[in-house]
Amino acid sequence: MRKILLIAVSALAAATAFPAVIQGTVSTEGDQKTGIVKWNHRSKSYTISQKQGNAVIDVEVPASDVIGLDIAKPANIDAAIAQVQKGQGTAAIGVLQGIVKEYSHLQWDKVAGRYLVDAYLAANRGEDALKSAQAIIAADPGAAFVGELAPAYWQALLKLNQKQKLEAALAKAAASGDRFSSGAAFTLRGDIIMHEGGETADAARKALADGYLRVVLMYTDAPVAAQLRPEALYKAAGCFEKLGQSGRAESMRGELKKLYPNSQWAMK
Repeated sequence: MRKILLIAVSALAAATAFPAVIQGTVSTEGDQKTGIVKWNHRSKSYTISQKQGNAVIDVEVPASDVIGLDIAKPANIDAAIAQVQKGQGTAAIGVLQGIVKEYSHLQWDKVAGRYLVDAYLAANRGEDALKSAQAIIAADPGAAFVGELAPAYWQALLKLNQKQKLEAALAKAAASGDRFSSGAAFTLRGDIIMHEGGETADAARKALADGYLRVVLMYTDAPVAAQLRPEALYKAAGCFEKLGQSGRAESMRGELKKLYPNSQWAMK
C-alpha cells in the first residue's frame, strides 16, 4: 500500500511540475516560428522550442514583437463550451479553470475565461465570475475591452452593479477599432437599458434603437455576424414582443433560426 501511495504522490508531483505541452505558431513581422510554445511571465516573452536534427533549440520572442498567435486548440474545450451553452456550465467549471491556467497568454485563456464567467453567471455566482475575469485582465488589461472575454466581463460588472467600471470598459471598446468588441458593446448597452428600465416598453424601445437593432443592421459581415447577430436578433425579438409588435418579433426569430440555426440563441 505504501508503495502504491508513493507512486501516486510522485505522479501528482510530476503532473504539477510539468505543464501541458502546447503546440503553436508565433508570428512576428516577416517571420513565423512553430513548435512548443511557452509564456514567460517574468520576461514578458514567448519561448518556442523547435527540433532541429537531434537537438531542441529554444527561441525567445518578446511579446512586444508578436503580431499573431496560432495555438492548437485544447482538446477538451469544445465539450466544456457546449455544456455551458446547454445550461450545464457547473460541470464544465473545473475544465475551464484548468485551460485558463495552462493557456495563460496563449490565446485560449480568454476563450475559456469567457465561458467560465458565463458558467458562474448562470449559477448566480457573480463574485466568482468577476474574479475569474479580473484575473485574466490583470495579466492582459486589453482583455477588458477587446476580444472574447470582454462581453462576459461586462455582464459580470452589470450583474454586480459596477456601472462606473462597466461604462469605462464600453467606452474603450467603442474606441478600440475591434469590430467584435464594438458590436458586443452595443448589445450590452441594450442590456443595460433593459436592466435599468425595468423591462418596460419604453426601455425596450430605447434598447432597440441604441443597442440590439444597431447590431442586427450594422454587423452583417463575416465573421462578426455569426458572433454577434444571433444574440441581438433574439433580444430584439423580445423587445418587439414587449412593444406589441408580434410580426416584427417573429421576423427577428425567423431570421435567427434561418441564418444561425446552430447558435445557442436559436435553441432557446
